[in-house]
Amino acid sequence: MLKYEVIKNWPIEDVTQTYTARDVMLYALGLGIGSDPLDAAQLRYVYEKDLQAMPTCAAAFAWPRSWMRDPRAGVDYLKLVHGEQDVRFFRPMPTTATIVSKTRVSLVSDKGEGKGAIVEIMRDLFDEASGEKLAEVRQVSFLRGDGGFSVESGIGDAPPEALPPVPERAPDSEFEVATVAQAALIYRLSGDSNPLHADPEVAAKAGFRQPILHGLATYGIAGYAAIRTCVGNDAARLKRLALRFTSPVYPGETIRFQFWRESDTRLHLCARVDARDAVVLNNGIVEIS
Repeated sequence: MLKYEVIKNWPIEDVTQTYTARDVMLYALGLGIGSDPLDAAQLRYVYEKDLQAMPTCAAAFAWPRSWMRDPRAGVDYLKLVHGEQDVRFFRPMPTTATIVSKTRVSLVSDKGEGKGAIVEIMRDLFDEASGEKLAEVRQVSFLRGDGGFSVESGIGDAPPEALPPVPERAPDSEFEVATVAQAALIYRLSGDSNPLHADPEVAAKAGFRQPILHGLATYGIAGYAAIRTCVGNDAARLKRLALRFTSPVYPGETIRFQFWRESDTRLHLCARVDARDAVVLNNGIVEIS
């Protein structure tokens, strides 16, 4: 059973990662950017001339090892699901840098016996050379097999604040991205080598018809759609991207992103795969400058 005190106080190590322009371009290629090599708006992320980093690489770089697999945590890891991702961007991500991430468990919440638990992790990302804080990364995991732990421990945290639903009216703008069949095979080269995203046998055992796209790849594609749609392809203007994962994406599918403008600096986001009539991302928030 999940052990609240152990999880809440887990000593997650700091991670230092040096990356180069090549890593930034490879990350963008894993999101499908560059599918039209004649599109100057896409070349900004995959060609060294006037290169800019996709801000969402902050969610993918300098992650600590998967510590919740450790038996001491008491987590049923096979039933862990990536539920939400939320990043606040304070500085443009450099195209070449050494970065340091500092991670902590911010809450462990019990939804009840048979209903699962929630673990929220906060990660601060710093530029080692300047000491500047680049981003704050918040990840929410749903632990479907670990509800009811507070009955034994007597303690648990309040759940995180829910992301707001999207408006019920028609969206103000839309943007489609056709993912490529090898998207997951490219994206995994940026650090997430989980065989669920590459091995058909592993995917079948997990209940999927084929390997699925990484959740953080779908997240990155959402960031690209927001930058292209909401801020004129100026990546530095993206200040926050928060969303909930509601269904996996299969490589090769086309994702339709929908945006609702709440104000000059805030929009709502939802994403659909029309071919399966599936909502794959929901409750999204985009903040811009």
